[in-house]
Amino acid sequence: MAAAVHSPLYLGFDFSTQQLKVVAMDGNLNVVHQNNVQFDSELPEFRTQGGVHLHADRLTVSSPVLMWVKALDLLLDKMKRAGLDFSRVRALSGSGQQHGSVYWRRGASETLKQLDPDQNLYQLLQGSFSVSDSPVWMDSSSRQQCQDLQAAAGGALRLAEITGSRAYERFTGNQIAKVRQTRPEDYQDAERISLVSSFAASLFLGDYAAIDYSDGSGMNLLDIRTRNWSEICLEATSPHLDRLLGAPVPSESVLGPVSSYFVRRYGFCESCRVVAFTGDNPASLAGMRLQRGDIAVSLGTSDTVFLWIQQPRPALEGHIFCNPVDWKQYMALLCFKNGSLTRERIRNECAGASWENFSAALRDTPLGNNGNMGFYFDSMEITPPAVGVHRFDPDDNELSSLSPQVEVRALVEGQFLSRRLHAERLGYSIIPGTRVLATGGASSNKEILQVLSDVFNAPVYTIDLSNSACLGSAYRALHGLAAESGVSFCDVVKKAPDPQLVATPHPTAQEVYGRMLKRYARLEERVLQETRPRSMAATTDQL
Repeated sequence: MAAAVHSPLYLGFDFSTQQLKVVAMDGNLNVVHQNNVQFDSELPEFRTQGGVHLHADRLTVSSPVLMWVKALDLLLDKMKRAGLDFSRVRALSGSGQQHGSVYWRRGASETLKQLDPDQNLYQLLQGSFSVSDSPVWMDSSSRQQCQDLQAAAGGALRLAEITGSRAYERFTGNQIAKVRQTRPEDYQDAERISLVSSFAASLFLGDYAAIDYSDGSGMNLLDIRTRNWSEICLEATSPHLDRLLGAPVPSESVLGPVSSYFVRRYGFCESCRVVAFTGDNPASLAGMRLQRGDIAVSLGTSDTVFLWIQQPRPALEGHIFCNPVDWKQYMALLCFKNGSLTRERIRNECAGASWENFSAALRDTPLGNNGNMGFYFDSMEITPPAVGVHRFDPDDNELSSLSPQVEVRALVEGQFLSRRLHAERLGYSIIPGTRVLATGGASSNKEILQVLSDVFNAPVYTIDLSNSACLGSAYRALHGLAAESGVSFCDVVKKAPDPQLVATPHPTAQEVYGRMLKRYARLEERVLQETRPRSMAATTDQL
């Protein structure tokens, strides 16, 4: 028992949109402490709604930087009152909501290095930010800057080839360009620009923390192949911007020891190391413990697909980031708006509002649905940008309706064919040993997961993703120390509970869905052509 009391701990923080969360993990990957601070309810003086300020133009969305600082004060005090022994912490890491930017005022670096442990961070950093409210991922007010960046790069696809994504309004480079153009005095007063992740790491480090490759990939500024800032993108955003950003680093980098402020105020060990923080999506990939060739599918209100890929093929849809647990590899992210709500609508209309009947329809219809196929975009889809319901018979004739059981299978097969098609377009390929990790509400339905397994011709496992970004950050803290000795991330997390196998592909699945995938791609292009005017407008709106 005495050994357990003094065994090492690893902390993982997540500075998310609505709250600040933390987990403490021991060396056996057991979570021994969890805590959080809810921004709206516990810090009401900042008057946020859902952790953000919604501005009058309905496009501008920001969050107060000092709210995040005060939340950290509050969280650490909660942990201390709960009896957490900070002297046991050997390393810490964290994540931040992707695409947010923090502007440190001139002189803030010296302030960080001389923090008085008798005062809290909120008091000490009052004057340290030239922009008090940070642009965050929900902001959509930088359309002009997106257009300028794409023009400078040689078009949207060329920009995607360089940075992993076409220009998006929420991406940090475009937000920086907007701040420089609309608030020149505040921009000139900044001596460093951080992401939310590297800002949080800076607090613990007592110095400006480097941006890691993975979160840096979500800025429209990093060349994802050279892993350096793109000169073309920097010049289009702001001259000499690299001086404000600092040099990016591999995601497993140990940045240095924790600041003496935390040693003296909270009792951290002087040898505790700060591992580079990353974005919440990359941290979630780490929390899911994806391996080479794996794909994770979150089946929620929106369906999100996380991919581990080796050779990226950037496109106008989706995002490619540097991999947070192996900097020589890549991860991709795809979001599909029409997920569980569409499945619920078809359940209500075709299965008597019963998931049992819905599942029976999937069991009672054959793989491939006798050639019947459907596209179900109740609202304007993100990937691809199309809208409407489109049904096709085996001869590619469009139909106005299908029988209820056939409609159920057409929906589920169509959704997963879409997930696979667009994953492969970004560079994903099924290899021996590929696993599909399923999470989210619909992952409790075994018949839905059987279709997922068949379409991808790979076994499907379920995984609990509660606090995945925090857990991934704690894993990364441990990996940061081990990586210095050449230990891989997969070796570090091998003690974690294994995902549960729930479905294996039918022997004929590869033959059936290999043909269907080609046909689906052809019909999707036809649907896009039919909805092109609306799709083009939506694409512009979603920049």
